[in-house]
Amino acid sequence: MTEQRQSARKIFKVKAIVAMEGRPPVLGHTTDIGANGVSITVPNPLQAGQAGLVSFDLLVDGKSVPLQARSKVMYSILSHGEFKVGFQFLHLDLAAMSQLTRFLR
Repeated sequence: MTEQRQSARKIFKVKAIVAMEGRPPVLGHTTDIGANGVSITVPNPLQAGQAGLVSFDLLVDGKSVPLQARSKVMYSILSHGEFKVGFQFLHLDLAAMSQLTRFLR
C-alpha cells in the first residue's frame, strides 16, 4: 500500500460527526489531520468515493473553532473493532482553510 497523503499529518484526537449522503449522522473520533484531509474512526465501514460532511472543533489560538467540511471517503479499514476512514476535504472555504492552516502550524 503506497502513501497517498499529499501533506504532513498532525495527531489530532477530538469527537467528530460524520454525515454521509443518504445516511444518518454518526459520532466518530479523529486520529490525525492534514491540510488536505482528516482520518476519523467510526463504528461502521464507509464506501470509498462516498461524499458527505465531517464536523469537528479545532483549537486555534486557545479558542475552540468549529470546522465543517465537504469530504470524500478515500479508504475505510477495520482497525481494533472500528473503521478508520480517510477523508479528503473538498473545496474548503477560505475561513476554514485559514483556521486549519493556523492549527497545523
